Amino acid sequence: MTIRTTLGRIADHEALNFWLTNYIPRRLSTRFVGWFAKIEQPTVRDWSIKAWSLFSDLDLSEAKKTEFTSLQDCFIRELKNGARPIDPDPAVLTSPCDAIVGTCGHVEGTEILQVKGLPYHLQELLVDPDLVELYRDGTYVTLRLTASMYHRFHAPHDGHVDRVTHISGDTWNVNPPTLKRIDRVFCRNERATIRMQLSADGAVVTLVPVAAILVAGLKLNFLDVVFDRKRRDPVSYPCSAGFKKGDEMGWFEHGSTIIVFAPKGFHLVGSVTTNTIIRMGMPLLRRAAPSQ
Repeated sequence: MTIRTTLGRIADHEALNFWLTNYIPRRLSTRFVGWFAKIEQPTVRDWSIKAWSLFSDLDLSEAKKTEFTSLQDCFIRELKNGARPIDPDPAVLTSPCDAIVGTCGHVEGTEILQVKGLPYHLQELLVDPDLVELYRDGTYVTLRLTASMYHRFHAPHDGHVDRVTHISGDTWNVNPPTLKRIDRVFCRNERATIRMQLSADGAVVTLVPVAAILVAGLKLNFLDVVFDRKRRDPVSYPCSAGFKKGDEMGWFEHGSTIIVFAPKGFHLVGSVTTNTIIRMGMPLLRRAAPSQ
């Protein structure tokens, strides 16, 4: 049995995975990884990437460059031009990231599912009452980025971001073993709400990137701020940033989750179901055709 197979079996053992990744000092571990990943020393870099590859299906064949200055540089790698074709259909919202699809479907009033049997409320996640009402009975998709995936996220449509709200919080893992055992994980963790008005019809779509353990930073290309994780109250940042579908918006410095919200009138593309893998630029949601 290879080392990778052995490590893989340990990682796949749900109870052990849950305890190992949640009941270590979460915030201290996250700060340490953030520091360690930035070390630009060749031996540290090489052995770190090698160790990472033992725990995951790391594939660097699509990376724009083949040499990295640090582990973090590898985490947030860019892709070769054309590696992610963007669906051009103006009625389609594309996936903002590479991900495994989690819970998805219609918002039941103001309630959605973390996993089957564990609901949570939009107010707890979004904080903003206006967004809660906007997505009442709307549609949502939970997108989970694993550690080996491409970590940058992109605009799902042509549009304009007018506000970002940062909500500080914990750093629980967001993998399936944790989601099954801890309720309201996304509402507990650090996150941001990115409100985007679509150019085509003015509909408002919101992306909610959620940080997690070992996610040492959430970076937005269009907002020149460093989020204060120690501040308890949500902080809103007005902004004015235009995007074309597929334009890069920011990145995680490790794997995590993005929850996409759309108002009534949008529905899931047929191929988007729980546990399927989706790539950035593939169809995610479609605007319903106007009734005749």
